[in-house]
Amino acid sequence: MEQNQYTISGQLVDVWKQQIYPATIHINAGWIAAIEALPKHTSVPDQYIFPGFIDSHVHVESSMLVPSEFARLAVVHGTVGTISDPHEIANVCGIEGVEFMLANSQQTNFSFNFGAPSCVPATTFETAGAALNSTDVAALLQREDIKYLSEMMNFPGVLHGDAEVLKKIVAAKAAGKPVDGHAPGLMGTQAQQYIAAGISTDHECFTVEEALNKLNYGMKILIREGSAAKNFEALINLMHTHYDNMMFCSDDKHPDSLAIGHINQLCARAVAKGIDVFKVLKAACVNPVQHYRLNIGLLRVGDPADCIVVNNLTDFKVLQTYIKGQLVADQGRTLLSSVPATPINQFNCIPVTENDLAIPITEYPLQQDTIPVIQALDGQLITEKIWVYPKISHGCMVSDIEKDVLKIVVINRYQPAPIAKAFIQNFGLQKGAIASTVAHDSHNIVAVGTNDADLAKAINAVIQERGGISAVNGNNTKVLPLPVAGLMSTDDGYTVATAYTAIDAMVKNELGSTLAAPFMTLSFMALLVIPHIKLSDKGLFDGDCFQLWR
Repeated sequence: MEQNQYTISGQLVDVWKQQIYPATIHINAGWIAAIEALPKHTSVPDQYIFPGFIDSHVHVESSMLVPSEFARLAVVHGTVGTISDPHEIANVCGIEGVEFMLANSQQTNFSFNFGAPSCVPATTFETAGAALNSTDVAALLQREDIKYLSEMMNFPGVLHGDAEVLKKIVAAKAAGKPVDGHAPGLMGTQAQQYIAAGISTDHECFTVEEALNKLNYGMKILIREGSAAKNFEALINLMHTHYDNMMFCSDDKHPDSLAIGHINQLCARAVAKGIDVFKVLKAACVNPVQHYRLNIGLLRVGDPADCIVVNNLTDFKVLQTYIKGQLVADQGRTLLSSVPATPINQFNCIPVTENDLAIPITEYPLQQDTIPVIQALDGQLITEKIWVYPKISHGCMVSDIEKDVLKIVVINRYQPAPIAKAFIQNFGLQKGAIASTVAHDSHNIVAVGTNDADLAKAINAVIQERGGISAVNGNNTKVLPLPVAGLMSTDDGYTVATAYTAIDAMVKNELGSTLAAPFMTLSFMALLVIPHIKLSDKGLFDGDCFQLWR
């Protein structure tokens, strides 16, 4: 929309007064110049106007899109801004990665609000491509375009008074910026101690008891509904009474699901659950802006003209999205242009052979003839630890398709090193293998397969592209290249979403995976800061003892 002055009319959803009434919004040079309340029965377009949606915690990298492409898809669903943690690319490329995200995001009309990554690397039990110490983090926090200290995943470090961890929190406090949390399962005195350190939010609650415990200690709770981790159903009823201290987030969202919807979907589901629409919009639109002190308008005179128009207050189909007065999405079409991006990366990995992936009986921990196995849980980041009798062939442990116990490997992509190998249950593959260089948090190569031949092919397919996701079934191979840090594509967002949909369908329909989002679940199987058992490039990791398996 090119004109400098214009109006939008419809039913204004006044979150502040908790009223809905016909109104005309007067916009001048990107700002709200006036809000004209109209007589009750005035004829206005059959549409509703309110502030834009905010994703209150997201790793843009997990969309496999650079920020400018993420924005092109998100605005269609009424999202005008995000609280973005560049933790993923920082673990690969360090400060250069953060700079890449900032530079690309600043070339499009969307309010990305990046934090200073607090945990690069996330732990000492894995190999990352970079490290940010407390001095690096403090320097980032001095920047105006860095809005907060990103999720403090090292909650053991907080609880045990680790000097480097505390310096980062102190630096955020000195800069007057919030500190985001990450404390799955933490309750009682430990939660109280973690919060008392100055940490203000958590998006990792997977039970209502945990969320309520943290709310009672003064923490803000984010309801997360991403492509893998889904906590909406467990937590949404808390919004009836705790809406002032709750927000919505996706955390990690793949491109296919972002193309379909975003925070608007959570609002529709919340209203369908009987949550008052004003409480829902307080959490979805207002609370993130106030908590992080964002420069995003909240539909008040003198605010930037950041607002959306929807069809109704039940399904929240977005008709138009405005950011700083510019119409950026109209009737399901994005009006933001693509921005060219030059990839950055760190990749030093040679192809593997079938022999490299073998697991001799003598090289794996046994307990009364059973082995520890990672049990993946659909829709959750946590895993369970189970003990299983291994399948043996020619002196080696191999995948057992009948028991759905498959081989999983993690390969250091930054330098030559031994391959870490283990077993995992619940992927449901009946044939073939999948691999990915999206492997939180250090983003080494992670792969699961039914046989070593296909497993090697899947791994080598992503090595050849220097990053990506792959699926293999004999001679059939699909690859989605991710040249930016092995995490993101530079292609059009809708093109990436289509390519991802195709490879995801292959894994489910041809290989037999029963998971809702197999690649997203795969990406979290090396995430050591989430209990209970994971696999890093250095070996099997016990999340309860917080140490490598002995």
